[in-house]
Order: sequence, then structure tokens, then C-alpha cells
Amino acid sequence: MKPDISSRKDIKFIITKFYDKLLVDDKMIPFFKEIVAQNHLEAHLEVITDFWSDILFDTYSYSNNVMKKHVDKNAFVEFKKEHFTIWTSYFFETIDTFFDGSIADNMKNRARSIATVMQLKMKLY
Repeated sequence: MKPDISSRKDIKFIITKFYDKLLVDDKMIPFFKEIVAQNHLEAHLEVITDFWSDILFDTYSYSNNVMKKHVDKNAFVEFKKEHFTIWTSYFFETIDTFFDGSIADNMKNRARSIATVMQLKMKLY
């Protein structure tokens, strides 16, 4: 039986494994080329981990505007509906491979909601 997500360490593990998938996908890498080229990947993973920790465990670590970050990025690398499909697929696959439980389900549900709102903001829906 797989454990449920129970800590920031678990979230960091998920985010790291998730990014391992994103960074080898030709359709997704353009969104991360700058982060990788500037050697900022580890810092980026920490920020994303903070974001999810705030959502799942009511911490107060993330101070950016996630929606604005993605809308701003869209001006340089255009998001399409298929990017969100790939993103959620990899995200859910990563969570399901290692975790099971109410917090894991909550993480997937929140990710689905976030992806939907982003697509609406970017007029992709």
C-alpha cells in the first residue's frame, strides 16, 4: 500500500519526479529552458514545493502570484490546451506512482482546478 502525502519532503519528491518528466518532453521543455540555462532549476523546484505546501498543509511559504507568472510566461512561450493535458497527465501519473490517499487526491483535484482556471485566463477553454 502506498502512503499518503504527509510532508513538504513528500511534495518536493513529487515535484522533482514530475519535473524529470517535463524536462525530457519536447513539447514542455520550452517553458523551462531559461530556468535550466540559468541553473535556477533547484530554486524553481523549491518555489513550486512551497506553493504546494501552502495549498496542502496551510503553510505560508509561497509569496508569488502563480496565475500572473504563467500569464506572463504565455507572452513569450505560448501555452496551448495540449500543454495543460500533458502537464496534468505527468502530474497525476507522478502522484499516483508513489502516493495514495486523501491528500494525494486533494493535490490532483487542486491541480485540475488550477489548470482549468489558467486555461480560462489564457482563453484556451
